[in-house]
Amino acid sequence: MNSHVPIITIDGASGVGKGTLAFSLAAKLGYKLLDSGAIYRALALYAIDLNIDLEDSAKLAKIAHNIPLRFEKNSKGLDIFLGEKNITVNLRLEQTGTFASILAKHNDVRQALIAFQKNFANEPGLIADGRDMGTCIFPDAKIKLFLHASAQIRAQRRFEQLLKQGFSATMPNLIDDINARDHRDRTRAVSPLIAAEDALIIDTSSLDGDQVFKLAWNYIESKI
Repeated sequence: MNSHVPIITIDGASGVGKGTLAFSLAAKLGYKLLDSGAIYRALALYAIDLNIDLEDSAKLAKIAHNIPLRFEKNSKGLDIFLGEKNITVNLRLEQTGTFASILAKHNDVRQALIAFQKNFANEPGLIADGRDMGTCIFPDAKIKLFLHASAQIRAQRRFEQLLKQGFSATMPNLIDDINARDHRDRTRAVSPLIAAEDALIIDTSSLDGDQVFKLAWNYIESKI
């Protein structure tokens, strides 16, 4: 990792708008983009393909060191490949997110992926999207953002997204899944989901993507 590379971290739970903001900022600034949540989701799919128990932290950490993962930028975001297989669609399934949240609680796994994530920090700069980017992976980043929104709003966003993609879903189940995942993320012993002390906190519950971007961009301009 180049310590002189400018880094902007965006942390928060699922469904708060991190991905949309990260992509918009990366496009605006011409920066590289790191979707750390996708790394954990990909590792979960990789483990399942290899019939590895998601509670077996030692085996998970071992495969994390050599996961054949690559990202390819496109006009709408990222295509994500595990080996030669495009896993972008499967990566966004609710079940995959649940699997990722389970394995992300293991310290061995998180330690194994730290260097992998830090290697994304290259010129001209990096937008790092995740849950512990500003607190653990890039604690020295000069600009940190933390997004949050109510579980009800996040479930509604996810419900509409799934319907557009042709998947079925129910609001009660989505809310339950979100609350369960939030609890795991916020109470895990290692790198819990919390805002960095020096992060700008944005409540996106009543904001659209353009409004969130404007708030973030005004803050970034004040810090550059």
